[in-house]
Amino acid sequence: MYYSQIISIIFLIPFTLFLHNTLAIEEPLYQICSSTSKNFTFDTPYQNNLNKLLAFLQYKTPPTGFSLTSIGKNPSKVYGLSLCRGDVNASDCNACVLDASAEIRKRCPYNKGANIWYDNCMLKYSNQDFFGKIDLENRFCLCNVQNISNNPSLFNKKVKELLSKLAGQSASSRKHYAASEMKLDMFTDLYGLAQCTRDLSSKDCKVCLDEAISKLPSCCGDKQGGRLVGGSCNVRYEIYPFVNS
Repeated sequence: MYYSQIISIIFLIPFTLFLHNTLAIEEPLYQICSSTSKNFTFDTPYQNNLNKLLAFLQYKTPPTGFSLTSIGKNPSKVYGLSLCRGDVNASDCNACVLDASAEIRKRCPYNKGANIWYDNCMLKYSNQDFFGKIDLENRFCLCNVQNISNNPSLFNKKVKELLSKLAGQSASSRKHYAASEMKLDMFTDLYGLAQCTRDLSSKDCKVCLDEAISKLPSCCGDKQGGRLVGGSCNVRYEIYPFVNS
């Protein structure tokens, strides 16, 4: 059984801020620096292994959008993973992983474990083997500040319906990714996304997504958009398109 406290960050992001700014490094959505693992010191085997791991992820992730590897031997072994959003092309994936690799070292300089998330990608590393395990501890919530004014209970029901459908599609797909839309009325469409890291089995991917969907109403209920983002999976909905067609 997994327990965690979800960090909620409620704010309104204009659509234009979701577009990649090629003139400046994109700010991460959030980062978590592990407080349970001991820190490492400068110029040690762990730091050297971490440098090699980040370089490997930068090289191996863009072609397929996912990479998983470990470097070194215990007690200095480092496990790492990077994942790009399923609709992101190789060029944007490369740019995102490069940004993530640099920024995670700045924000968590000597932590033996860390997670960082962007719109287009996520990256995580640890001195503990997390491969194939559901991570429900490292996660956060982002919401639109605008409420649904017309029949919010029906809207919340439709959000759950769409995301639940996408959870099943994501779990059964090779890329563990699914995105789609639903017509709410003649003026409004609902857009959704569900994605897991590809080290999870189909069963665990579904478990992770279902759990995320169940927690989403507690932080983004009645909101026009929201997402619950974690170390193993994430779900998102909006009333505007946010993925590449």
